[in-house]
Amino acid sequence: MACVVLVVALIANALAQRDLRERELERLRESLHERARLAAAVLEERPIAWSEVGVLDALADRAGAAAAARVTLIDPKGQVVGDSEVGLAQLGGLDTHSTRPEVEAARRDGLGHSLRRSDTVGRELLYLALALPGGGVLRVASELTGIEAAQVRLRWQLASAAAIGLGVALALSYLLGLLLQRPLLELRRVAASLAGGDLDSRLPLRWSAELGEIAGSIHRMGEQLRQRLAETTAEKERLQAVVEGMVEGVLVVDARGLLVMANDRWREFYGVWGELRGRRLLEVVRDTELHDLLEQAGAAEEPVSQELRSGRGAPRTLRVHATRFPASGRERLGTVAVFHDVSELARLEQVRRDFVANASHELRTPLAAIHGFAETLLGGGPLSEAERRAYLEIIDRHARRLTNIVSDLLDLARLERTEQRLELAEVDVGALVQRLLADAAIRFEEKQLAVSQRSAGDTRALADAGALEQILHNLVDNAIKYTDPGGRIELEVAGEERCVRVRVRDSGVGIPSQDLDRIFERFYRVDKARSRALGGTGLGLSIVKHLVQRMGGEISVESALGQGTCMSFSVPRSAGVQAAAAAL
Repeated sequence: MACVVLVVALIANALAQRDLRERELERLRESLHERARLAAAVLEERPIAWSEVGVLDALADRAGAAAAARVTLIDPKGQVVGDSEVGLAQLGGLDTHSTRPEVEAARRDGLGHSLRRSDTVGRELLYLALALPGGGVLRVASELTGIEAAQVRLRWQLASAAAIGLGVALALSYLLGLLLQRPLLELRRVAASLAGGDLDSRLPLRWSAELGEIAGSIHRMGEQLRQRLAETTAEKERLQAVVEGMVEGVLVVDARGLLVMANDRWREFYGVWGELRGRRLLEVVRDTELHDLLEQAGAAEEPVSQELRSGRGAPRTLRVHATRFPASGRERLGTVAVFHDVSELARLEQVRRDFVANASHELRTPLAAIHGFAETLLGGGPLSEAERRAYLEIIDRHARRLTNIVSDLLDLARLERTEQRLELAEVDVGALVQRLLADAAIRFEEKQLAVSQRSAGDTRALADAGALEQILHNLVDNAIKYTDPGGRIELEVAGEERCVRVRVRDSGVGIPSQDLDRIFERFYRVDKARSRALGGTGLGLSIVKHLVQRMGGEISVESALGQGTCMSFSVPRSAGVQAAAAAL
């Protein structure tokens, strides 16, 4: 708008200047015409003698004073013979004026005028020439100072008006710009907020026409974006909850092999925490087998499955199923792998294999002995009575061993199926330990074992007396068997807040660290030869563990090879004791 005002002001100034100049020139020409006639009237007072230059110059001076203008007399030959502003001495040096436009027009039409710069006085003048009798010419000239002054005044007036108009235009433009810019700024602000994720930002729907339609469209777009984002977020949260709640580990990598997602279960498998997104798998887990499996799954059309071992934390056996996504036929976006922890299944399978092998071995030895000696007796060969009796005693011993093995297996089976009901009652564990040690005193003396027993606190527990006696008998029996003569055995009974804890500690041969996790398995023996020689079935500790757990207790072992063993188990306190402790 300001530019338009400025252009209009410049055009108006040019037009006004031109119109003013034309009017003033016309007025000045009329004025010069009157002055020329006045000067001609002065010259008509006497006849003109064109040769009397001095007289004519004086007449020109008089006529110029009377007309208030420059008066020039030009003879018929075009020579200046008088000039009110040029001295008599300089008249001879002036050029001929016969070719001046106004002089030629005056001689042709009787009156002529011209606007040009005077070479004589060096200023722009308006000339008006009037023909005189005898072929001479009277010329009157006037400067344009009045016109120039009027133009200057007009120029200043127009400049002032233009400045005022420009100021008003700028002010109006600024106000109009603010009025127009405000909704545009609001549009930009809301668009930027929506692009930045602030989907609650809205425009006031108070504008009309186009801006109102734009505001409505942005409002609807914001609502749609917020609704779709809410749906996407809810779907993502549901998917994240499902993935995080899975007992299987989930790992997702993109087409470049960069990690996209890993749930907590997978992190637990590999002992990896922190931010993983955007990192390469080998940077996080140095497992080349897993890396190769994912590469193979990304290139294959069908899912790939393999068993792996996790390298961190507790050793795990993982069954991994990996497949590319999306399905074949479209560009691969990445690979997803699901990790199933089959460690327990693998352990149970190993236990099953070991049990079958150990049970077969345990049963085969006595059966082979019985079969062999029975064949000898049935062979009818010459045997003395002592040999026959010895063979029968061997058969009897192995038969009893088989009976013990089968009996222990049946006990374990009943315990596992919870068919054997335990009669829980208040039992004084400390008194039971003393009675058991008294019964085994002869065995201690035979092996020259030093035995000690300590009780602390209230040792009453809620337990099955028979099961508890069987547990203590097995633990003490093992301590006697595996402690060399001259060793020591310590029994400690401690009444704790919620349970009674019993520790059976010996100075025997100890258990290697790699066998500690397996000693409660059926038929598992650390020293097979010594165990069989001592008459063990390999099922005692399994029975002990099941009985302790059936009574609601826990059992643990601490041992080092050559430094003895400490078997510790707990049974819950009796209800009466717990109530008394709570009252205190």
